[in-house]
Amino acid sequence: MTSATLLTPAPAAAGPRDRRPGPATRAAERTYVRALTVLDTTVLAAAILLGYVGRFGEQEAVGSAIPYPVVAPGLLLVWLVSLRAMRCYDDRVLGYGADEYRRVSSASLRLAGGTAIVGYIVDVEVSRGFLAISFGVGTIGLELARFAARKQLHQARCRGGGWSRKVLVVGDTAHVLELVHTLRREPYAGYQVVGACIPDALLAPVPQRLDDVPVVGSFRGIPEAATAIGADTVAVTASGELTATRLRRLGWQLEGTGVNLVVAPALTDVAGPRIHTRPVAGLPLIHVEAPEFRGGRKLVKGLVDRSIALVALLLLLPVLAVLALAIKLDSRGPVLFRQVRVGQGGREFCVFKFRTMVVNADALLADLAARNQTDGLMFKMRDDPRVTRVGRLLRKWSLDELPQLVNVLLGQMSLVGPRPPLPTEVARYDGDVARRLLVKPGMTGLWQVSGRSDLSWEDGIRLDLYYVENWSLAADLTILWKTFGAVVRSRGAY
Repeated sequence: MTSATLLTPAPAAAGPRDRRPGPATRAAERTYVRALTVLDTTVLAAAILLGYVGRFGEQEAVGSAIPYPVVAPGLLLVWLVSLRAMRCYDDRVLGYGADEYRRVSSASLRLAGGTAIVGYIVDVEVSRGFLAISFGVGTIGLELARFAARKQLHQARCRGGGWSRKVLVVGDTAHVLELVHTLRREPYAGYQVVGACIPDALLAPVPQRLDDVPVVGSFRGIPEAATAIGADTVAVTASGELTATRLRRLGWQLEGTGVNLVVAPALTDVAGPRIHTRPVAGLPLIHVEAPEFRGGRKLVKGLVDRSIALVALLLLLPVLAVLALAIKLDSRGPVLFRQVRVGQGGREFCVFKFRTMVVNADALLADLAARNQTDGLMFKMRDDPRVTRVGRLLRKWSLDELPQLVNVLLGQMSLVGPRPPLPTEVARYDGDVARRLLVKPGMTGLWQVSGRSDLSWEDGIRLDLYYVENWSLAADLTILWKTFGAVVRSRGAY
């Protein structure tokens, strides 16, 4: 598709009422930060009170030289200052990514360590039980409160209004479209594209649209275009005409206007921990670390996977027994379904699942191939006649995948990872898709928390490759937490 076919006539630009850039967005951000501060204060006050009551009961601490009615408010104040010092209210991390949670945990743990060290040095005998309960409950409470607040923020951003930044995208047509599609895939990130500026050579005599994004100008008038459409953010993506000098001058032109400047590099699908910016000869060079496929962190991930799988199997034994009995009574055939899948390094293994289909399901597949409801190499059908009555319930709540805990315990799978593919799928992989095999497949993953069977083949592969390149233990915990919500909502489960 050429640039000419992407550009279509657009209606006239908005009038003067749109000329003030972004006051609603900034007001919404300030409102959210104030609400978050109140929420954190409430959580911490409750945690410290619980620490006092849990240690001393409802009676006052008798015989203690420590004035806890003074210590408790002081601890609350210092904790809030610690959160502020760790930039836990920075609008650049609120509502997106794991950095917000890491900062909250880091602020709380550092304060706990600092309190213990200071208490030891000055020989102040503050009750260790009081501190342990307060910091334990407070840290967990802060994380849960941030999660709940983030969900509310995401819903507000998806509804639009002043909760999302209005973005003017600048670059050549291909990169503008790529950035627009990326931002629209995740509207909860809070970036609403309202216009685009493209090189002079591509402008036509009449107003244009790039897909459905209005083209409001060229590189010669970016600040004016941002003001005209009420954009509060200019996102610059790759273009041969945007030299370092022009980009630097653009930053100067936007000074004092209240319009933010962000640069979207051509490097995509690389997470923050692998990216480091280092100034070299006055240039901010982006250093990208290689993905980690072995080493200490991988060993820890394997130990955590097997430990959780073992505990989960022991706790879920009664549930597994009830499900097995239901399957046996519902239809003839074995309780477990065994299927060959491809794991890390292309090694094949037998995956275990509760049987959800009739025993001759594979033989019936050829007759249903024309009714496939997904693209790519997988077969998915919303009302598959091969699925049993109990099987539909198992698939709805993802209970059919519980036996895969045995695969995790055996080291063949991980709790979090790419979807385990069939050998027939792997045989048709190209070079890029084959990178999914660099890590162990998972019981859940980004595909599970992003729509499951509703995802297109391309989106599923994109999420799997992103995980392969950027996995981390923190991300694994986040995905496991989100999996519960995805299972409860049953979105894309069939």
